[in-house]
Amino acid sequence: MKLIFSSALLFFLSVSSSLTYAACSFDIEVGDYLRFSSTAMSVEKSCGSVTVNLKHSGQLPEKIMGHNWVLSKSADVQPVATAGMSAGLAAEYVPQADARVIAFSEVIGGGQSTSVSFSTDGLTIGDGYTFFCSFPGHSYSMRGLLTVES
Repeated sequence: MKLIFSSALLFFLSVSSSLTYAACSFDIEVGDYLRFSSTAMSVEKSCGSVTVNLKHSGQLPEKIMGHNWVLSKSADVQPVATAGMSAGLAAEYVPQADARVIAFSEVIGGGQSTSVSFSTDGLTIGDGYTFFCSFPGHSYSMRGLLTVES
Protein backbone atom coordinates (compact mmCIF):
# COMPACT_ATOMS: atom_id res chain seq x y z
CA MET A 1 0.00 0.00 0.00
CA LYS A 2 2.85 2.36 0.88
CA LEU A 3 4.46 1.59 -2.47
CA ILE A 4 1.28 2.47 -4.38
CA PHE A 5 0.82 5.68 -2.39
CA SER A 6 4.48 6.66 -2.83
CA SER A 7 4.34 5.94 -6.56
CA ALA A 8 1.15 7.96 -6.96
CA LEU A 9 2.63 10.86 -5.00
CA LEU A 10 5.84 10.79 -7.03
CA PHE A 11 3.84 10.75 -10.28
CA PHE A 12 1.67 13.67 -9.15
CA LEU A 13 4.68 15.75 -8.11
CA SER A 14 6.53 15.09 -11.36
CA VAL A 15 3.48 16.05 -13.45
CA SER A 16 2.56 19.11 -11.39
CA SER A 17 6.11 20.48 -11.42
CA SER A 18 6.15 20.40 -15.21
CA LEU A 19 2.97 22.43 -15.48
CA THR A 20 3.38 26.17 -15.87
CA TYR A 21 0.77 28.79 -15.33
CA ALA A 22 0.43 32.03 -17.23
CA ALA A 23 1.47 35.10 -15.28
CA CYS A 24 -1.44 37.45 -15.80
CA SER A 25 -0.73 39.83 -12.91
CA PHE A 26 2.50 41.60 -12.00
CA ASP A 27 3.59 43.62 -8.98
CA ILE A 28 6.16 46.30 -9.76
CA GLU A 29 7.71 48.60 -7.19
CA VAL A 30 9.28 52.02 -7.74
CA GLY A 31 10.76 54.51 -5.32
CA ASP A 32 12.68 57.77 -5.20
CA TYR A 33 15.03 56.52 -7.90
CA LEU A 34 14.82 55.90 -11.63
CA ARG A 35 14.17 52.19 -12.01
CA PHE A 36 11.44 49.60 -11.90
CA SER A 37 11.85 46.58 -9.61
CA SER A 38 11.43 44.42 -12.71
CA THR A 39 12.73 45.07 -16.21
CA ALA A 40 11.16 42.08 -17.93
CA MET A 41 7.65 40.69 -18.07
CA SER A 42 6.43 37.67 -19.99
CA VAL A 43 2.72 37.20 -20.59
CA GLU A 44 0.85 34.45 -22.32
CA LYS A 45 -1.67 35.42 -24.97
CA SER A 46 -4.14 33.10 -23.22
CA CYS A 47 -4.32 35.47 -20.24
CA GLY A 48 -6.91 37.56 -22.04
CA SER A 49 -6.25 40.39 -19.60
CA VAL A 50 -3.09 41.48 -17.79
CA THR A 51 -2.95 43.56 -14.61
CA VAL A 52 0.07 45.56 -13.46
CA ASN A 53 0.09 46.72 -9.83
CA LEU A 54 2.46 49.64 -9.35
CA LYS A 55 3.61 50.64 -5.86
CA HIS A 56 5.70 53.75 -5.09
CA SER A 57 7.65 52.98 -1.92
CA GLY A 58 9.49 56.30 -1.88
CA GLN A 59 8.78 59.53 -0.01
CA LEU A 60 8.71 62.19 -2.73
CA PRO A 61 5.40 63.52 -4.12
CA GLU A 62 4.21 62.87 -7.67
CA LYS A 63 5.09 66.39 -8.84
CA ILE A 64 8.76 65.83 -7.96
CA MET A 65 9.36 62.08 -8.38
CA GLY A 66 6.17 60.72 -9.86
CA HIS A 67 6.10 57.43 -11.70
CA ASN A 68 3.67 55.67 -13.97
CA TRP A 69 3.65 52.54 -16.13
CA VAL A 70 3.11 52.92 -19.87
CA LEU A 71 3.13 50.18 -22.53
CA SER A 72 3.78 50.69 -26.23
CA LYS A 73 5.54 48.94 -29.07
CA SER A 74 9.28 49.29 -28.57
CA ALA A 75 9.65 51.47 -31.67
CA ASP A 76 7.11 53.95 -30.26
CA VAL A 77 8.64 54.57 -26.81
CA GLN A 78 10.56 57.75 -27.62
CA PRO A 79 7.79 59.46 -29.63
CA VAL A 80 5.20 58.57 -26.97
CA ALA A 81 7.44 59.80 -24.14
CA THR A 82 8.12 63.06 -25.98
CA ALA A 83 4.41 63.62 -26.66
CA GLY A 84 3.69 62.76 -23.03
CA MET A 85 5.86 65.60 -21.76
CA SER A 86 3.66 68.04 -23.68
CA ALA A 87 0.51 66.40 -22.31
CA GLY A 88 1.53 67.26 -18.74
CA LEU A 89 0.79 65.83 -15.32
CA ALA A 90 -2.97 66.39 -15.63
CA ALA A 91 -2.91 63.87 -18.51
CA GLU A 92 -0.53 61.49 -16.63
CA TYR A 93 2.27 62.52 -19.05
CA VAL A 94 0.60 60.35 -21.69
CA PRO A 95 -0.67 61.67 -25.03
CA GLN A 96 -4.43 61.19 -24.85
CA ALA A 97 -6.22 59.07 -27.48
CA ASP A 98 -2.87 58.06 -28.99
CA ALA A 99 -3.11 54.67 -30.69
CA ARG A 100 0.58 54.00 -29.95
CA VAL A 101 -0.24 53.77 -26.23
CA ILE A 102 -1.44 50.25 -25.40
CA ALA A 103 -1.97 50.82 -21.68
CA PHE A 104 -0.99 53.28 -18.96
CA SER A 105 -1.43 53.93 -15.28
CA GLU A 106 -1.87 57.17 -13.44
CA VAL A 107 1.19 58.99 -12.09
CA ILE A 108 1.75 58.22 -8.41
CA GLY A 109 4.00 59.63 -5.70
CA GLY A 110 5.56 58.23 -2.55
CA GLY A 111 3.33 55.90 -0.55
CA GLN A 112 0.78 55.52 -3.34
CA SER A 113 -0.28 52.52 -5.43
CA THR A 114 -2.22 52.10 -8.65
CA SER A 115 -3.17 49.36 -11.10
CA VAL A 116 -3.75 49.12 -14.80
CA SER A 117 -5.36 46.26 -16.71
CA PHE A 118 -5.28 45.71 -20.44
CA SER A 119 -6.35 43.10 -22.96
CA THR A 120 -3.89 40.78 -24.66
CA ASP A 121 -6.10 40.76 -27.76
CA GLY A 122 -4.15 43.58 -29.41
CA LEU A 123 -0.75 42.09 -28.59
CA THR A 124 1.10 39.98 -31.15
CA ILE A 125 3.40 37.09 -30.30
CA GLY A 126 6.93 37.97 -31.39
CA ASP A 127 6.44 41.76 -31.52
CA GLY A 128 8.60 43.96 -29.31
CA TYR A 129 6.84 45.80 -26.48
CA THR A 130 8.40 48.13 -23.94
CA PHE A 131 6.99 49.40 -20.67
CA PHE A 132 8.35 52.67 -19.32
CA CYS A 133 7.72 55.64 -17.04
CA SER A 134 6.65 58.69 -19.03
CA PHE A 135 7.37 61.24 -16.27
CA PRO A 136 9.71 63.79 -17.93
CA GLY A 137 13.25 62.44 -18.12
CA HIS A 138 12.43 59.02 -16.69
CA SER A 139 11.84 56.99 -19.86
CA TYR A 140 15.54 56.68 -20.65
CA SER A 141 16.32 54.58 -17.59
CA MET A 142 12.89 53.41 -16.39
CA ARG A 143 11.96 50.83 -18.96
CA GLY A 144 11.63 47.12 -19.47
CA LEU A 145 10.59 44.56 -22.06
CA LEU A 146 7.26 42.79 -22.26
CA THR A 147 7.15 39.62 -24.31
CA VAL A 148 4.03 37.81 -25.44
CA GLU A 149 4.12 34.03 -25.64
CA SER A 150 1.65 31.48 -26.94
